[in-house]
Amino acid sequence: MAFQSLGFGVFLCLVFFLCWLLPERLRRYVLLGASIWFYMSWGSAFLLALGFAALVSYFAGIAIEAAQDPKRRKRLLTLSVCLILCPLLVFKYLNFFSASLCAALVPFGLRLHPVTLRLLQPVGISFYTFQTLGYVIDVYRGRIRAERDFPLYALFVCFFPHIVSGPIARAGDLIPQLKQPRRFDYAMASRGLRQLVWGFFKKMLIADHLAAFVDAAWADVTACSGGTLLLAALFFSLEIYCDFSGYSDIALGSARLLGIELRDNFLSPYLSESVRDFWGRWHVSLSAWFRDYVYIPLGGNRVSPARRDLNLMLTFLLSGLWHGADWSYLAWGGLHGLARVGEDRLGLSRRASRAAPVRFLRVLAVFLFTSAAWIFFRADSIQDALYVFAHLFSGISSPLGYLQAALAFLGEHLRISKKLLLAALLLLTAYDWASLRGDVYAMLDRRPKLLRWGLYLAVGMLTMLFHYRGDVSFIYFQY
Repeated sequence: MAFQSLGFGVFLCLVFFLCWLLPERLRRYVLLGASIWFYMSWGSAFLLALGFAALVSYFAGIAIEAAQDPKRRKRLLTLSVCLILCPLLVFKYLNFFSASLCAALVPFGLRLHPVTLRLLQPVGISFYTFQTLGYVIDVYRGRIRAERDFPLYALFVCFFPHIVSGPIARAGDLIPQLKQPRRFDYAMASRGLRQLVWGFFKKMLIADHLAAFVDAAWADVTACSGGTLLLAALFFSLEIYCDFSGYSDIALGSARLLGIELRDNFLSPYLSESVRDFWGRWHVSLSAWFRDYVYIPLGGNRVSPARRDLNLMLTFLLSGLWHGADWSYLAWGGLHGLARVGEDRLGLSRRASRAAPVRFLRVLAVFLFTSAAWIFFRADSIQDALYVFAHLFSGISSPLGYLQAALAFLGEHLRISKKLLLAALLLLTAYDWASLRGDVYAMLDRRPKLLRWGLYLAVGMLTMLFHYRGDVSFIYFQY
């Protein structure tokens, strides 16, 4: 059941009314039942992997907390981490590791057939795996108490707004909210509804229309002109941002309708002045997870500069591998790791400027770098990515022809008015720029009611009238 479907709208309305009309003692069970039903709508067999992660982490948390011997606690943590990771490794990485190992042995005269399994990857497995891993590690570190109420813990794991694509929730943030009595808060629900509208706008009016052009270009990169490849690279940067941040807005808005606050996942990342700043604003819950459970345990900044650089590279390589079992994702993560190391070595990540032209150039440089790195992320293979890089500027010696070829391809595959798309992108830019100065919704609340509700209505109507009508899912559903 996709967020942008009519079915989800009906489902959310039913859950909303049931949640607030039924007695407090029944609400968590309504949310748990709704969350399980929502997840089963993607495939009832997927519930086995989700249930396994929930059960292992639940009992592991209790066992780790009860253990007195430090060595036993560590063994229990190691065992639980291995067990929680097993389904992810099998479903997502077994074929990749098997094929890579066999390919690495060929130069030594060993020709083996890789072990491959045709398994349908459970939806959201990367997200709830990291969520349950974070839980057992936090219990081990003594940051939280192990949860004894299994239905409540299961709701923490499978809460439907974040189960498929995050944000990755922390037990210390979400479980207390699920425990405490909640009363309907009009201001919170109103903010959630507005955030839903904004998320649908970004996903259905911007991301999906850009995807039609980007997918057509990537379907056969060898048939595209240099200008088309360049435009497709820039458009994919905007597509993945609007797609994933749109999903996060819908998730946060849905949770707020139910009285739950999830962590903001995107903080205007394309207005960052450094790659370090970018990763503090892009997919915040995942960046924070890798910082707290990978980078800092490796030593973080408390080691020599060379070791710190190695820690950064390992963290970003693992982040790339988390996104997908392919060398192109490792290349994407490696590029960001090299950029972070370079920034630290040159002192660029801490060097701020108040001069507007300098800030603009830095923002532009970060956007162009991330757009270039996204080519590896979007590519079906390393070979396709390298071909795109080699041909991005083919034909630029004739600027007019370079531009005309790109615009012709755009006109052929774009199913929305260019002016409307441009207006939507300008509105997105204005929102992100305003968000740097404070809470946009709070700013709007200070405007006349007629003006702000007119704006909300206009955004909602434009989304309903001009949304892309093809079959497009959220990009991060595959992770």
